[in-house]
Amino acid sequence: MTDTRTTAPVLATHQAHVTYRTPGGVVAALTDVSLDVPATGITVLAGPSGSGKSTLLRLLGLIERPTRGSVHLQGQPVSDLPHRRLRRLRRTRVAMVFQRPTDNLIDHLSVGDNLRAAAQSAGRACVEQDLLERLGLAGTAAWAVTALSGGQQQRLAFGCALARGPAVILADEPTSQLDTDSADLVLATLRELAGSDTPVVVASHDDRLIALGQTVIRLHQGRRATPQPATPEPDTPGAEPPGPDTPSADTPEPTRTDEDPTR
Repeated sequence: MTDTRTTAPVLATHQAHVTYRTPGGVVAALTDVSLDVPATGITVLAGPSGSGKSTLLRLLGLIERPTRGSVHLQGQPVSDLPHRRLRRLRRTRVAMVFQRPTDNLIDHLSVGDNLRAAAQSAGRACVEQDLLERLGLAGTAAWAVTALSGGQQQRLAFGCALARGPAVILADEPTSQLDTDSADLVLATLRELAGSDTPVVVASHDDRLIALGQTVIRLHQGRRATPQPATPEPDTPGAEPPGPDTPSADTPEPTRTDEDPTR
């Protein structure tokens, strides 16, 4: 059977390069990053702060254009589209969930009104009660957003994303602003989404969230990370000394250049 997750990615980049001009000169945030995002499940962009994962997420979310290279949405190149068409795609095909829960919601609207507003922005009808039950927020439609906990607000943010019927949801560090209990609510939501028809791309350095990824793409200093050489085992009593053609423990092994294991 053909693996459609491989042959038909929902998003892809090809040799994407992003540079910024700063007072100190030109800085490369991403360097020749190529990847495919499967059309189902959760894909995690993992890496420490400054690794380029948020920049890559903005490229995939059509918020930013690559300096060089290309971005494809459902097989179509989108990097060079006019701003108006990109805005429409952001409303209808690509939904973003930001780090701070309050950045994702309209705080003067109720929970239900937030869902309806999100659906209407994409020209869709909203099945409000179904979404709230799916997200564990049943009975909160009339509540003010401020009455929700941080974890509940972030769950609602994912609900607003789903209400728009996008081709893909992208989330930038969705647990980073939350306490442990609130983060658990978001992780539960992502577990539920992992089996849905809507793929999710998450940028994170949260190990618990990374563990949810069916696909994990690791970044380091703006590039796709490659495997590091294994640390040599310490010498054990009775072990044979290295021969003339065998590197000793003091001899550093050459850096490997294997392909990324997630590809």
